[in-house]
This record gives sequence, structure tokens and C-alpha cells, in this order.
Amino acid sequence: MSAHVTRRSLIRGITAATAVATLATGLAACGGDSDAATTTDSAAAGGVTVGRVSNGAAKETTIKVSEVKSISAKLPDAVKKSGKLTIGVGALPSGFAPLAYVGDDQKTLTGAEPDLGRLVAAVLGLEPETKNFTWENLFVGIDSGKVDVAFSNVTDTEERKKKYEFASYRQDNLGWEVKKSSTWKFDGDYKNLAGLTVSVGSGTNQEKILLEWKKKLESEGKKLTVKYYPDRNGTYLALNSGKIDAYFGPNPGIAYNVAKTAGTANATANAGTFSGAGETLQGLIAATAKKDSGLAEPLAEAINYLIDNGQYATWLEVYNLSNEAVAKSEVNPPGLPLDNS
Repeated sequence: MSAHVTRRSLIRGITAATAVATLATGLAACGGDSDAATTTDSAAAGGVTVGRVSNGAAKETTIKVSEVKSISAKLPDAVKKSGKLTIGVGALPSGFAPLAYVGDDQKTLTGAEPDLGRLVAAVLGLEPETKNFTWENLFVGIDSGKVDVAFSNVTDTEERKKKYEFASYRQDNLGWEVKKSSTWKFDGDYKNLAGLTVSVGSGTNQEKILLEWKKKLESEGKKLTVKYYPDRNGTYLALNSGKIDAYFGPNPGIAYNVAKTAGTANATANAGTFSGAGETLQGLIAATAKKDSGLAEPLAEAINYLIDNGQYATWLEVYNLSNEAVAKSEVNPPGLPLDNS
């Protein structure tokens, strides 16, 4: 599947184009075999190691966390009895750094998404078992009961609420990538784009947003030049050579490239974010379970425990995603409306 998709296809799958640099750029939402690759991860007593074998996406860090019985007591009986939390990730065939992909040991499913699932499992006193699917089969896994919960960059939408329940944990953001030496900042105002040359993926939600801003600027007598490149390598060559001032794309992919290029001659920086849902709604990424499973509430409470006690902030910082933090996990918060699904 191309990393360049419309918003309608974007919300069916994972945020486009998050895989960059040396890892494959294809989304896990693309097709592929229906077989799941399964791994079981045992946390050391009282701690979960995040950022393992991350290929430069994160600094390996052990986060102290253990069961909170007042939260685990709220788990459905069947999950309590099993003693494990089966975490689904839709990262086949290629993965999407820094969120979910096979690590540099060629076997470990690593990334921000499975790592948060492991942290949540620790709070719930459960053994985490991660299962890696294609995007379509991830939801088949939830529907069939093979998966308890998906931690896989799933956007909260009203359409999905017909079948699933959510516990939000991260903002769904687009980002602005510039050269490290640049002093330009987006600051949430499209008027700051006047006079710039910006690259964006063709056919993407972010292209739609950017072209709307271009039209507004033109009505104000100002110019915004939009350029397109066939792949991310072309975009970065243009950015490094000064042919463009900024790249507008999915924030996690930008976070990954910022981490990978740090300290090099081609170092980049994030110059701001913008909600993937547009100006009127902050898009949210959420843990996703089968509707009426009884999991959303304890999942949200576990995430809020991690937020309140600092582990959540550490997890985001490890993956350079602090600019996607939420203040609180909510059960079934407002999602993308049906007319934007």
C-alpha cells in the first residue's frame, strides 16, 4: 500500500507514512498473509523495558511499574482467569517506526505501541502477549476474541464505536519537519506558512489541509509553494539541500527521523504539530477492544495510573513523542464524526 492515502482511508488504517529512513515505508495496514506472528514478553519483576532493539528510534529504558489491584479488580472475569493480556498490533508486513515494527534483532516486536501495551498489562497484573497481524486481520482478531485489545495507532472514530470501545492514550497529530538549523515554527497558525515552500504527500489528509491553507493565503495576497516527491528519501534530500523549507506529515514518522538524524549533518527538528482531525477536533489514538467487553474502563484507569505516576511521560519521551501526550485517558471520547469516516 502506498504511504500516501486520503483521510478516509487513513482512519481505516494507521497514520500514513510513519516508516522512514532505513526501515520500510509501507504501512502495516497493507494486505499480506493472515497469519499472526506471536511473541510473549515477560516483564522483569516490577519493571518493563521499553525501546528494546529499536534501531535508533528510542533509548532502551526500564520503567518501574507493578500491579495496581484496585484497577485489576475491574477486569472482566475471563481476562482475570487467563492471567494474560493479548495485545494485537497491525504491523505486518513491514512495520511502522517508531510505533510498531520488528527490531534490529530481526525477531522482537518493538515500538511505542506494543511497549505501552506491556506497561498497561503490568498495571493490570497480567502477562502481556503480543500478536502481530496485518491491519485487516487485527480487527478480525478482536472480533473473534483472539485479541483482547489493540495497541496499534488506531484512531478513535464514531464509525468504529459501532463495534469497538476505546481508551484514549495519545494525540493523533501531524507534524512539521525542518532542518535543525531552522528557526521557523508553525505555532498553530497557517499564516506563518506565507512565503514558504513545503513538501507533502500526494493524496493524503495533510495535503488536503495544506491546500486549504494555500488557498486562504492566496486570498490574502500571500504565497505558499507546495512540492511533491515520490518518496520520503526525495523529500529529505530536498529538505537537506534547501529546496524546501519544511515537510508536513504524520508526527510519529517525523519523530523517528528526528531521532535517527540527531547529531548528523542532516539533523532535523519538529517545528510544531496539528491535529490529524483538523482545526475543530483533536484526533485521538486509543486502545481498542470489542464493544461491551468490559475492558475499556480498566484500560483507561491503567493508562491514567501511568500518566499520574510519570511512567507515561517517560514512555513518550523514550520515543520522542512527548508532543502527542494527553492529560487523561478517556473511555469512548468524541471521535472523528461519521461524515469524516
